[in-house]
Amino acid sequence: MAGLCAAAVLLSGCGDGGDGGDGDRGGQGGEEEVTLRFVWWGSDARHQNTEEIIAAFEDEHPNITIEPTYSEWDGYWDTLATQTAAGDAPDIIQMDELYLREYADRGALLELTDVDVSQFDETVVESGSADGGLYGVTLGINAFTILANPDLFEQAGVEMPDESTWTWEDYQQIAGEISENLDGAWGSGNFDETGGFQTWARQHGGHLSDEDGQLGFDAATAESYFQLFLDMMHDGAAPPASAMSEDQAVSPDQSMTTTGEVAMRPWWSNQAVALTESSGAELELLRFPSHTGQAADAAPWYKSSMFLSVSSGTEHPEEAQEFVDFFVNSEEAAMIDMAERGIPPNAEIRETITEQLDGAQLRVAEYIEDLADDLGEAEPVPAMGGSTFPSILYRYHDEVLFERMTPAEAAEAMIAEMEAEIQ
Repeated sequence: MAGLCAAAVLLSGCGDGGDGGDGDRGGQGGEEEVTLRFVWWGSDARHQNTEEIIAAFEDEHPNITIEPTYSEWDGYWDTLATQTAAGDAPDIIQMDELYLREYADRGALLELTDVDVSQFDETVVESGSADGGLYGVTLGINAFTILANPDLFEQAGVEMPDESTWTWEDYQQIAGEISENLDGAWGSGNFDETGGFQTWARQHGGHLSDEDGQLGFDAATAESYFQLFLDMMHDGAAPPASAMSEDQAVSPDQSMTTTGEVAMRPWWSNQAVALTESSGAELELLRFPSHTGQAADAAPWYKSSMFLSVSSGTEHPEEAQEFVDFFVNSEEAAMIDMAERGIPPNAEIRETITEQLDGAQLRVAEYIEDLADDLGEAEPVPAMGGSTFPSILYRYHDEVLFERMTPAEAAEAMIAEMEAEIQ
């Protein structure tokens, strides 16, 4: 997919096309009638919310029509790459961090100079920046969290940890104790999200990618990460390799978190809402352990759940940015989308929305707010070619769990393969 995306964007001539709408004149008051194409991926709930936001925007801007196109994640990037290659990219694009640099560095995205991000946390703004320009505006804030099932803790007779002071040694000990006291459930699940490895790398002074678009971690960091899981599996604190590998491949509503087979497992914070509903447990969001027991040394960061970007080939850059600004800075749009795409990035809007939340959504908002004082530096935009990193990481993680490779062998091989993917 990454190869297709990169090649297609390169062939596109970096934004020479894109009809951007019909450009007819004759709107109300002599305003130009503008049509903008907007694409996004997501669930049925997201589609409904987005169409309501579009309707609200069109009510305020009667000369602008938004043509919606949406799909599931599968196939979204192939379609976008093909459209971009043909000079027919949509005007407004829901963008993911894995692809932001691949499109921005090839000139396929517009620098968003007219979108107000003054109420955004600086690290959130940086997450959508490349080469000093803003090419993606955050739609929602996420943070990586360990979702804990209090019912399993209670059944195992184990107290919930003090998340502000616990260490990785504490995590392993607690997970082992839960596994020992429960039949058919384990203390820790797999860390198959890339965020788990990013957290580990950050706590070792690195990143998945660095500011220059190269790998941001060394072999020793990757080896120690793989060793952690091998040790927990051998100690019985985590499930056997087959179960962890299978859990990596299923959807969240089929995961071991949902089925109540693991007491702790990392997820992105916005996933806590659906997982709470599907599991039937009041899942708690815990900070990650650190090596020192100091909360700030856990190196948390705000991740953009997704971005809005604008094609550099749009014929209506002003109107496209006006829509993006409405989406992220209007209370009306926020009240429609609530926390569906993550917690709103605009601090003032976020405060308003939080007052309307309850249950799991409120716990997510409170978790995001609680991290604010301990945030580490922003996570750099993934390298060009970085969209392949998750699948490479998962594959070598499996090689270690099934003991086909040692942690050291897997670390060296993974780094070599990732470096070969960087463009």
